[in-house]
Amino acid sequence: MKGIRKIRAILGVKGLLCLVSLTMIALALVTYTASVTITPVKQFTIGATSDSWTVYVNDVDKVRCLPGGVAEPTFNASNPNTYAFKVVTDANQVCAVKIELTSAVNSSKFSKFQITVKYWTGAAWANETLYDAPTGANTKAYIDGLTSGDAGYIHQDFSSTGYYLICVTYSYDLVDETTQVAVTFQYTPLPQNSF
Repeated sequence: MKGIRKIRAILGVKGLLCLVSLTMIALALVTYTASVTITPVKQFTIGATSDSWTVYVNDVDKVRCLPGGVAEPTFNASNPNTYAFKVVTDANQVCAVKIELTSAVNSSKFSKFQITVKYWTGAAWANETLYDAPTGANTKAYIDGLTSGDAGYIHQDFSSTGYYLICVTYSYDLVDETTQVAVTFQYTPLPQNSF
């Protein structure tokens, strides 16, 4: 009671009535809510996660595949060891996949390490177009594995399923050395509204 008298003395009768009216209006407002269910969709699936290649001292312009090594693998959709990765898009988002090495190949051993991509046509492996960005029309011939940070992108359109293979054209012709070389390919799927 003393608190109300103090407030009335400070605000006066009109001020107190305004304060009570505002409180009543605030309590009388109608609110609405909406709920959203969020369903994450996975467009990218890794296929083969490792492979073993034999290269020879003085190999020049030879090709190796991931997976498959010397030969392109016989494709089997139910066997992830027959492709490098798979992309499935719906009618809402296309997908670009960034392809790069986690670190450049040692240029004191390899004079060439050019990475390209192939896709399964339904009957055979065919060359896939590489782009220089996740969107846009600028293409590139290959990803240079000797250059740190060099990357390429595949673009997959709406409502499709694609299976991909990594190919490397290399030359191991600079040293007479047989120490194993580790190379790690890295893929980053990038959903897009369009290309």
